[in-house]
Parts: sequence; C-alpha cells; structure tokens
Amino acid sequence: MVSVIIPAYNEEKALPSTLDALFRQTGDYETVVVDGGSTDGTRQVLRNYGVDFNASPVTRHPSRVLLTAPKGRASQMNAGAKAARGEWLLFLHADTVLPVGAIPRLNAMEMDHMIQAGGFLHQFSGDNWRLRLISFLDNFRCTRSRIIYGDQALFVRRSLFEELGGFPEQLILEDVAFCERLIRRTNPMLLSPPVVTDSRKFVQMGVWRSFARVLAIILHVEWGLPTLPRSFFSDVR
Repeated sequence: MVSVIIPAYNEEKALPSTLDALFRQTGDYETVVVDGGSTDGTRQVLRNYGVDFNASPVTRHPSRVLLTAPKGRASQMNAGAKAARGEWLLFLHADTVLPVGAIPRLNAMEMDHMIQAGGFLHQFSGDNWRLRLISFLDNFRCTRSRIIYGDQALFVRRSLFEELGGFPEQLILEDVAFCERLIRRTNPMLLSPPVVTDSRKFVQMGVWRSFARVLAIILHVEWGLPTLPRSFFSDVR
C-alpha cells in the first residue's frame, strides 16, 4: 500500500484540485493529511472529501485520516509518516497534483526492492513561459543531482525513511537535507509524466522574485550564510 502524506496549512484554494486528482487514483493507498493549524477553510474542504478526525465511526472513511502537528512541513510530514501504514510513503504538497496512474505504478514497484525511493518530474500549472523555464531548469538539476524537492512528490520505503531518521526538524529545505542523506544510500528514480504544482503563489509574488527567493534560500543553506530574517519566509496563500 502507498501512504500519501499531505502537510497542509491554509490551503483551501489549492487543496480541492489536489484531492480531486488523488481520489480519482486507482490502486491500494491511504491518505494521511496533517494540518498545521489552518485558520481558513482547509478543515471544511477536508470534511467535504471525507477526511475528518471528528467524524463518527459510521461516516469516517477508513483510508482518509486527519492529524494535527505543529506548523512546519518537517514536523507535519514526520507526524504523518509515524501514523502511516503503507510500504511506500509518498509526500505530496497540498498544491500539487499527481499524474493519472501514479498510485498503481508505485503498487507495481513495491516488490522490486532495488527501488528504494524516487520522485516525479515537475511542472507548474498554466502556460507562463517563465514558469516552464523554471521547471525545465529544475528538472535538469534534479536529473543530475538526484536531489528531489518537496513539490516533486518524493516517495520512499518506510524502512529506509525510518533508518534515515525522517525529515530534519528545520525551518526550510527539509526536503533537500533529507535527500542529501538519501542519495548516500540509494539512487532515487525520477518518474514521468510530471506532477503539476499550482502556480498561483509564484505568480502572486512575482515569477522572477519567487525564483530569486528560492535561489537565495538554497545558496544561504549551501554556503552557511547568517540566518535570514523570519519575514523572508512569510507565507503566500
């Protein structure tokens, strides 16, 4: 079984598309959503899809679980992994859509223990050429480095995830830090067709500004620069 773990925080706008695509998947999977204290309509969206820890045993969907954890992707994803039951742990951002057939494909790979981890190629929604360029460069980077970003639907076997200690509890780039340890143990697969991330946040902030912000964060971590101000990581919803 595949455990799809979705960290969510104030994602009422993007979450419906993510859940629509996920619940159209066939195959053997469960969904574990971990809310970081949303104050918008995220909880109502989840209830509409049968994801609600307050539901009665009669109405609760056995494979759709809602948890809470302190806000932060690492914290939320680690909490989801602890509650998950699947052989594969697939970490899916709340604004990212899986391609058709993704779950059956992972089900089919379960018995091949040469495959220990992987992710998907990436693209943004819409037809903005600048976003297509950013996705192209990101896929090129990932193909060469095998460092899988969080919005690429990273999947990893439960046993390996636990051996590596899960995601490090850090403010940013927990996905990069985890994958740096992961690639010392295995060569992650890259699958296509790609996952599709809602481009709304990039467009809202400004495409080039968003790209420069992500690049600054990466360089900050790689070069060990002084801590960036907390305002630099303000949420865009």
